[in-house]
Amino acid sequence: MPPVVYQEKCKGCGKCEEICPGDLLELTEEKKIVCRAPRDCWDCMACVKACQFGALETRIPYQLGYYPARLIPKMRDKEIEWTSIDIHGKVEKFLVKTRNK
Repeated sequence: MPPVVYQEKCKGCGKCEEICPGDLLELTEEKKIVCRAPRDCWDCMACVKACQFGALETRIPYQLGYYPARLIPKMRDKEIEWTSIDIHGKVEKFLVKTRNK
């Protein structure tokens, strides 16, 4: 399931395109990101974590949480803040330390 792209938030920086291990993202002529092969995306979330503008978001597959459940990472210097929103709108936040120096 490819990431949801909020075109109005996309600044066209290309960081998500650079980091995608499947080389699935590309910038359009309008400098907006699109996934050129949605079926090939394996939800690694590298692009979502790389986006500083919140333009990309992962939707939790219906097998795990049903729409509109979401999982949103926010990269920090030495940790990732994960925001989980369940199908009822309940929000939980978790901090996970990274191995970055």
